[in-house]
Amino acid sequence: MADVFDDLTAEFDQLDAMLASLTPEQWAHPSDAEGWSVADVVLHLTQTNEVITEPSIAEGTPFLSADGGSPARTVDGVVADMVAAERGVPPSDLLARWRATAFAVPGALRAHPPGTRLSWVRTPLSPRTLATTRIAEHWAHAQDIAVPLGIAYPDTARLRHIAWLAHRTLPYAFSVAGLPDAPVHCDLTAPDGTHWTFGDPSAPSRITGPAADFCRVGARRLTPAQTALTTAGPHAADALRVVRTYAA
Repeated sequence: MADVFDDLTAEFDQLDAMLASLTPEQWAHPSDAEGWSVADVVLHLTQTNEVITEPSIAEGTPFLSADGGSPARTVDGVVADMVAAERGVPPSDLLARWRATAFAVPGALRAHPPGTRLSWVRTPLSPRTLATTRIAEHWAHAQDIAVPLGIAYPDTARLRHIAWLAHRTLPYAFSVAGLPDAPVHCDLTAPDGTHWTFGDPSAPSRITGPAADFCRVGARRLTPAQTALTTAGPHAADALRVVRTYAA
């Protein structure tokens, strides 16, 4: 795959171009993130990017874990509280703040030495994995803005990072759903028509279809029934039901 830090910058560039085109009315428009306006979505992305540029991220302590003392708090609850605390920033100020922090993130992540584990939500992550999660989150929230506003946000080869993340974290998704882990092979069609494969080809369970659909299911922006994805084998349908690209 292409360098994940370069692709993170490219994802920021694509989102930035869309945000720069928005009118004040569009900033106030409801997004597809329930209860949030477009401005709220951008505030959330800004706040979480600001965490990445803080020195304390190198401590490696998860924000929400039994060891961290907040096992009962949900990720959704934490980020909702963060947004509520700062809601109402004027769009021009918010866009400037988002740009300042977003475009600092790839360099900040790249600067960490190999073997570093960075603080994140439920578990420490490597800089490369955290960059991958930021691509996934920014792409998903870009859908939350673009879809209700009727703005085109073309799929790109960067979806490969998101599809990899969705497949790589299937054991976590199974565990959250109370299901045993099971091997699943994915054969996905990229936006350019090539194929991306993940997992053991001999696995008894298989998911096949558009990578864009798989990524949207993982981001919980589409249900499996709304896609062209197909499943075969004993565990593929469960995998497609529980797959997720973000921490619960």
